[in-house]
Amino acid sequence: MPNIKSAKKRVITSAKKNVNNTLGRSSMKTAIKKSEKAIKAQDKTQANENLKVAIKRIDKAVASGLIHKNKAAREKSRLTKQTNSLN
Repeated sequence: MPNIKSAKKRVITSAKKNVNNTLGRSSMKTAIKKSEKAIKAQDKTQANENLKVAIKRIDKAVASGLIHKNKAAREKSRLTKQTNSLN
């Protein structure tokens, strides 16, 4: 445990950031999995709805620096292709 005041503050702030980052990454992954599940079930309307949510969560993750922009582009492209193949 740190003794210096600023070091104590760093421990607290880094713990808060860790929680927020984990939450953002987790919600993104959950949205992607829901989208994939709807695609696998051949449910067009649900797949489109889940795709919109997944893209929104992916964009939020990029904006906050959780994932790289190329990974985001790859994920969005992959999900969009799969959703469009249902139509």
